Amino acid sequence: MSGAATAAAAAPGARIKPRMGRDDWIMRGAMVAIGLFLVLGVLLPLYTMMSKSLEDSDGAFVGLANYVEYFSTPALFYSIYNSLWISVLSTVIVLVTAFIYGYALTRTCMPFKGFFRMVTLVPLLTPSLLGGISLVYWFGNQGVAKELLLGESIYGPIGIVIGSSYWVFPHALMIVITALAVTDARLYEAAEALRASKVRTFFTVTLPGAKYGLISAAFVIFTLVFTDFGVPKVIGGSYNMLATDIYKQVIGQQNFQMGAVVSVVLLIPAVLAFAVDRLVQRKQVALLSARAVPLVPTPEPVRDWSMFAFCSVVAAIIICMLGMAQYAALVTFWPYNLELSLNNYNFDVMDGGGWEAYFNSIRMSLYTAAAGTLIIFFGAYLMEKGRGFQGGRTAFHMAAIVPLAVPGMVLGLSYIFFFNSPHNPLNGIYGTMLILVLVTVVHFYTVSHLTAVTALKQMDAEFESVSASLKAPFYRTFLRVTVPVCMPAILDISMYLFLNAMTTVSAVVFLYSSDTTLASVAVLNMDDAGDIAPAAAMAMMIAYTCAGARLLHALLTRGLARTTQAWRRR
Repeated sequence: MSGAATAAAAAPGARIKPRMGRDDWIMRGAMVAIGLFLVLGVLLPLYTMMSKSLEDSDGAFVGLANYVEYFSTPALFYSIYNSLWISVLSTVIVLVTAFIYGYALTRTCMPFKGFFRMVTLVPLLTPSLLGGISLVYWFGNQGVAKELLLGESIYGPIGIVIGSSYWVFPHALMIVITALAVTDARLYEAAEALRASKVRTFFTVTLPGAKYGLISAAFVIFTLVFTDFGVPKVIGGSYNMLATDIYKQVIGQQNFQMGAVVSVVLLIPAVLAFAVDRLVQRKQVALLSARAVPLVPTPEPVRDWSMFAFCSVVAAIIICMLGMAQYAALVTFWPYNLELSLNNYNFDVMDGGGWEAYFNSIRMSLYTAAAGTLIIFFGAYLMEKGRGFQGGRTAFHMAAIVPLAVPGMVLGLSYIFFFNSPHNPLNGIYGTMLILVLVTVVHFYTVSHLTAVTALKQMDAEFESVSASLKAPFYRTFLRVTVPVCMPAILDISMYLFLNAMTTVSAVVFLYSSDTTLASVAVLNMDDAGDIAPAAAMAMMIAYTCAGARLLHALLTRGLARTTQAWRRR
């Protein structure tokens, strides 16, 4: 009987289930642990926040009563319309501008492409608050160019649209450039052979080839503007937006239940935009085949210089925004005493947190970069290179994608409800540096996770197979092979986390204490107190730090490439 069973098991075509080894169990256990980290950092706080929206101030269940009250309050209800209108308008402006700018960088022979590409990175190094502060000095009540608005006020929708467009432009441009950089020159040769006009070629070849990138960029712009807190807080005036409503309800009125309601309302469009974007991306097909021919732009003086003029205007706007913030930070007392001094950098006499807030930000950013990179990359490795456990790996990937759809304000408020509960055994981390690191890692988890997965997919699975056949433990292969090969991606992840930790406001504005005030929060507090020039100075300190980190990152990348990436050179 046993012999027959053995023979049947060994029969040709029989499916033999591989035995689970010690490494498999360790990898699955580690992936479950990181999955629980995501459940603890995202899903449970969101569930708690949604539950609070159905309760009254005493914690009693009231169903949809809070939502009825919200939608019956005109000032609150109109915030939805305002947020949607501003987001749609900003999306149209930024998408058109980014497409023309990206087209100039990828499809023309205009000069100084490197300079124009570098200038667009500037807004990434600054908190979104800086754009609003700069606009106050340009077009505010005592602004140097307020006449250009023809009597209109910068404090409202005009300022929010301009400030938001400045801040999200580089995010959209990176996606557009990626979409335009991938094309097959044979399509343009065929259009030329068929004597198609340049306009027709543009609408039948160029736009269809980049449509998925443009759609993705549109959803990114919409989500960022819709959920942003910094720009409308500084320059919005009395113009209500959903993100600022949450802040007013929680900080101004201590109405946490209504803050939870607004958070749910803010979450829904962000989740819908994210879901639609994911569905659209599934329909994308490969634009390059093995026989594709790279497109090399040919000189066309009229087109090239027209694009140069357009890019010069956009670059000048970006430089003027940053330059005004720097000038305001050095002016003694605007606009009455324009002598330059460093008085505004004496943060310790300002209401905002002092220099300690700046150094807290550096500490928090370093902790976030170190811990976040380790957790995110190792989690992606376990998911991508683990054997079997398909259901668990799929669930892990879905949990890692969720943070991308959750606005920072919503996540921060969720942490208040979850971690500030006396019944939570983790209540002790509330108000500490640890909770700031946790919320920042979780908030920016998804992009880092996708970056790590992309890098790991480029490595053949044979590395793990050979390691298993030689009975080498998985961690040895991970440390000696995977980490060195993926070092550029690891450094990119750490830099992404550091820069976002330095500039983030929305995710941490509810969670800091007097001992853990951050530089970005100090900018907000000083602006609230009327110390706009010191706020600009602190924002510029963040920009200096981020620029220095990018420079250090470039040097490290170049140095490590010589030692860990020698295999890439022939």
